[in-house]
Amino acid sequence: MNKQGTIVRWDDERGFGFVRAAGANADVFFHIRDFRGGSTGPSEGLAVRYEEIHVGGKGPRAMAVAPLDYVDPRRPLPAELPRRRDGSKRAPPPPHVLAEMRAMGLLVPAYIVLLVWAAWTQRLLVPVVLSVPLLSVLAFYLYWRDKFAAQRGARRTPEAVLHVASLIGGWPGAWLARRLLRHKSAKEEFRTIYWATVALHWALLALWLYSTPAR
Repeated sequence: MNKQGTIVRWDDERGFGFVRAAGANADVFFHIRDFRGGSTGPSEGLAVRYEEIHVGGKGPRAMAVAPLDYVDPRRPLPAELPRRRDGSKRAPPPPHVLAEMRAMGLLVPAYIVLLVWAAWTQRLLVPVVLSVPLLSVLAFYLYWRDKFAAQRGARRTPEAVLHVASLIGGWPGAWLARRLLRHKSAKEEFRTIYWATVALHWALLALWLYSTPAR
């Protein structure tokens, strides 16, 4: 039976979650192997369509779970799937996502200005400043590799490695990966540690710039 609903719980580490149909009280289990989303991964609050099946003695299970606007290249979208009443296909971003977007809108430009100033006053060597974008590329790659491994049940990248990548300067790329890949975006504990690494990076950078005289 084809249904539409919202992902209400998602465990990124264990690779499973629960989806709830509109107007229903029961949550339906699904595994990462049954999710179809291309570069979009499962996250809490994501509106999806799915096929509900019933396995004897184990309750309902959601198969072929996919975002409402995902076009499966292997088969056309069922014509009978209706749009939402407001005409949209995707649920609005959760409040924490909006807050993070606003924070990044301030932090990233300020970070660029600070690095340019540090290079201009020679508080940081120009090669060091020029290498900073590479740290974001590295962080993005690590997140992508971890998501790829999670979808295939392969060996995962430890969360500590992801956090170190943010701490040493790759935090913009890490945030972009979490946003675009929808990876590590729903786990509150991970988000908290991520923002702690961002704050610590800024604090260490400020301490270095303060203690290093201009040349």
